[in-house]
Amino acid sequence: MTDLPERPTLPRRAHDVRQPLIVFDGVCVFCSGFVQLVLKLDRKKRFRFATAQSPLGEALFREHGLPTDDYDSNLAIIEGAAFTKLDSFVAVMAALGWPWRAAKALLILPRPLRDWLYDRVAKNRYALFGRKDSCAIPSAELRERLIG
Repeated sequence: MTDLPERPTLPRRAHDVRQPLIVFDGVCVFCSGFVQLVLKLDRKKRFRFATAQSPLGEALFREHGLPTDDYDSNLAIIEGAAFTKLDSFVAVMAALGWPWRAAKALLILPRPLRDWLYDRVAKNRYALFGRKDSCAIPSAELRERLIG
């Protein structure tokens, strides 16, 4: 029997669960652009961020049943609830308050349609928006809110 390397587990105090967290694909230009948008709109600086490629991000993806070989979904954890795909975007925008809360209108679309639309963009995100060779060096503003 071969000993397999131990997969990272989520540390008990990995992040303050009272603060919303976005786990994103750090090499995806589109995903990083979303993070930059949230940084700009989050005037109260409540959101924290982790790349999916980090030990914390990978552990959170695994904990929430997401694949760790292709990070084709953002993961948002807000008030203890986990959101993925388009629901992640809606939850983040709603947490930012008015007028961004209006994104909740997307929830009128049936979940299969929301997931299908999200999946089409996610599967083609590198071709449409580009990919970095590695996670970029974060800005000072992002560095102070980046965990994991």
